[in-house]
Amino acid sequence: MRDVLGVLLAGGAGERLFPLTRDRAKPAVPFAGQYRIIDITLSNCINSDLRHVYILTQYKALSLNRHIREGWGPVVASELGEFIEILPPMQRVSKSWYQGTADAVYQNIYSIGSEEPKYVLILSGDHIYKMNYALMVQQHKDSGADVTIATLPIDPDKVAEFGVVEVSRQGEVVGFVEKPKSTDIRSPFNPEMVDASMGIYLFNTDVLLPELVKDAEDPDSKHDFGHNILPKLLGRYKVNAYNFVDENKQRALYWRDVGTLDAYFNANMDIASVSPVFNLYDKAWPMRTRAYQYPPAKFVFGEPGRTGMGINSIVSSGSIISGSVVRNSVLSHDVRVNSYSDVDSSVIFSHVNIGRHCHIRNAIIDRDVHIPDGTVIGYDPEQDKKNYFVSSGGLTVVTRDYSIYENPVSPAFLQDQK
Repeated sequence: MRDVLGVLLAGGAGERLFPLTRDRAKPAVPFAGQYRIIDITLSNCINSDLRHVYILTQYKALSLNRHIREGWGPVVASELGEFIEILPPMQRVSKSWYQGTADAVYQNIYSIGSEEPKYVLILSGDHIYKMNYALMVQQHKDSGADVTIATLPIDPDKVAEFGVVEVSRQGEVVGFVEKPKSTDIRSPFNPEMVDASMGIYLFNTDVLLPELVKDAEDPDSKHDFGHNILPKLLGRYKVNAYNFVDENKQRALYWRDVGTLDAYFNANMDIASVSPVFNLYDKAWPMRTRAYQYPPAKFVFGEPGRTGMGINSIVSSGSIISGSVVRNSVLSHDVRVNSYSDVDSSVIFSHVNIGRHCHIRNAIIDRDVHIPDGTVIGYDPEQDKKNYFVSSGGLTVVTRDYSIYENPVSPAFLQDQK
């Protein structure tokens, strides 16, 4: 993997994850208690022995930059030429912000070229999955491909969310359509499924760079890999598909796009389940993140009706469950749940204090929020809409605006931001 450069796209605004992305980049959103979403892809890089990675940031990147610098800089050996490095928009070749995925890579073409990689692996920072990129690189080399697209099988009714890849039985890509409303294309390996792009592309560098320049000069282009770059390569270069090999080692392939509140919530619930669908405890494929210096989690009081318990839940370091019950939930660092409260099927970010006699379910509580005593959340959506953000799927999201330490923002304003 020493001749492969990873380019991780982490600059999206993440509108569909609002309000969690109101103050942070989507890849920086906490996940599974102690992680950020971007940690999953970066862990795949390290586990694949990919140790030359550029991260392209853009919107609201302060917390993401800090997380990468403090958590991932020490993972690689700079004295050996390894790096995980942040590239903010520099306007080296353009005076605009990134106009699309291809434009984001094009605007950093100087940095890519200066590394002189033989191959460039394009990755996304907002998906949850386990994948050994080295296997994809090896197939790419063995097949003599110019471009390889990672694919996974999906149901035909989900094609509007993906790039659809038409693959021959020899594994060559003969068609590519970005997010069609419907398609008659089916996988040659499973006629009931469609081969979909995972947003992971491996290019020979001498193919990628000229195509980026050509796309940048096209005024009619959306400057996007799925819409523009990949379809135009077909028939001119050898483009192959790589079938997703899941290192999660479960019966069903696990790949989640956590771009919406409901998808994000469900992925967290997958982690908290008794037999986690996405296994964080696999020592053969460790998930890494920034280390925080908090004491161990603590559960206190054993009186009838006032027993500190965590059931089918992840409770991160520094958290105290004090005479309360937490079920089917994910708690980040430094969370306190006070006596006689009940938290069920919820995701709680760091530095949250939940007062006494609170009842919370089907909720996401953003960091630094103080929940006053006796608060009820998640039981009456219409009532919740008066005070909080409620997703289309019925999730209640409580942001820092509702902390007693913050200036209030009108809930109507938040609802309008959907």
